Amino acid sequence: MKRNNINKIGFVLMLVTVLSACKKLDLLPQDRFTDANYWTTADKANSVLNTAYSQIMSSSNFFFNEAMSDNAFNGRGDNNGVASIAAGTYDPSLGRFKSEWSDHYTGIKTANIFLENVDRVPNMDATLKARMKAEARFLRAWHYFLLETWWGDVPLIQKDLTIDESKTIARTPKADVVAFILKELDEAAADLPVNTAYAAADKGRITKGAAIALKARVLLYDNRWAEVVTECEKLIGKTTNGTYALFNTYAGVFDQANEYNSEVMFDLQFMPATLNGNNRYHTDLRDMVPISVGGRLNALAPTQELVDSYLMTNGKKPGETGSGYDENNPYVNRDPRLTHTIVYQGYQWDLRDGSLKTIYIKPGTDPGPKQVPPKPAQDEYVPGSTVSPTGYYVHKYYDRTSKVDDFGSGVNLILIRYADILMMYAEAKTELGQMDAGVWSQTVRALRARAGFSDVGALNFPAVGQAEMREIVRNERRVEFALEGLRVFDIRRWKTAETVLNGWAHGAKYGAAGIDNGYIRANQRTFDKNKNYLWPIPRDERAINPNLTQNPGW
Repeated sequence: MKRNNINKIGFVLMLVTVLSACKKLDLLPQDRFTDANYWTTADKANSVLNTAYSQIMSSSNFFFNEAMSDNAFNGRGDNNGVASIAAGTYDPSLGRFKSEWSDHYTGIKTANIFLENVDRVPNMDATLKARMKAEARFLRAWHYFLLETWWGDVPLIQKDLTIDESKTIARTPKADVVAFILKELDEAAADLPVNTAYAAADKGRITKGAAIALKARVLLYDNRWAEVVTECEKLIGKTTNGTYALFNTYAGVFDQANEYNSEVMFDLQFMPATLNGNNRYHTDLRDMVPISVGGRLNALAPTQELVDSYLMTNGKKPGETGSGYDENNPYVNRDPRLTHTIVYQGYQWDLRDGSLKTIYIKPGTDPGPKQVPPKPAQDEYVPGSTVSPTGYYVHKYYDRTSKVDDFGSGVNLILIRYADILMMYAEAKTELGQMDAGVWSQTVRALRARAGFSDVGALNFPAVGQAEMREIVRNERRVEFALEGLRVFDIRRWKTAETVLNGWAHGAKYGAAGIDNGYIRANQRTFDKNKNYLWPIPRDERAINPNLTQNPGW
């Protein structure tokens, strides 16, 4: 999305409200915009489309969605409702359900307003108009994808409704919503340019490759494996639908300096955090990083379960015979992606000035000046305090270029990257019984080599059965996309949430020796397979519209 248009968002948000409320009059007001006199230039239409871009997702949902999975724990407050959802202590009145529902339908409304009105713009270039319509259709499809993923059957609205109409609409079967999404993405892709065709000022806009990638993800979540393969093969090793490749380093994918790199297919747009008053940056990381480097408190902490999922550099699991894993020195010889993602005891944090700071988390290990009376060091684990409740902090998406002290970051948050195309392909091939050395080399091996693995035990194709290959591929997906918001969707579509979200989420081995082998019991989770795979329709929405039926169990 064109960066210099973001500042118009506040104005356009008001504008969309006006457009949705005004009635056409014979005498047009001259002191304000109305639906009748607004659509006069392509720039004005573009402002409404930019509003639709701004409604894709919040940065807080992007980060805190991880705590609804077994990857992380929201230990302070109930950020975006994730603590309640993870613990299973919620009902249809939870605020997250209402806000998520409202946010998506607000985005859909903006797209509908744009699509209904853009043809009014006089003398608009036909190619530009077709492209902008395709962008709006993609964004509308994105919202419907998330709605049907969370709720199943949801109202399918393809026009701007009146208030009275909105109170009577019923839920559309999930299969029909998915069919609509797929059709929209196909038709949008036909009018979207490839990623290399955009001018520099328009980097970040929706591309043909993004539409194909989102279609692949929709199909993946619907277990339509052969169709996933078809869509992924439109992008792997081809340039017809866009030019994509793995970035040369894993950590570099998420750096400010490498925005719009070869791996990025669809992302949330932000502006660099500076001292000039710009507020189009995200600050979520300040409640995830170590206190000693400027963190405020810890509200999102990676779990021991996530840490355990990272392999040893020889490709074996920690604790597996021949792995070389040392429980007393657990972070040595591990998958390099662990260090780029999670902060652990003895971590070397790269400060903004280029120096390194050792992070001491294990109780009693900080060699700094001792306080009288004795007091734990800033990052050391203390139950019930403001530090990490699991003994781990977050590093991924840390912005070293930020000029502000609240961990404000202008780094774009990636929603779809080329690595996901490779992993969707690997998963679909595995489920079809078609995973072989060639597919392995294109996908899992390529990701591991990029991450820094060199041992043949980690890189070579394993001669295993389908069930074990499924486990390998799913775990690879977990570590590759850790803390990027995808895990919660994966465990729900795999129907493994009922296993991994029942029982304790753990932290590092700083707990009571006689309980769970000393690993911190951080949070008790509950997941009812009979009802928790679908969210309940928000209570307030059903109070307004009695035609909205409720999901089973609620």
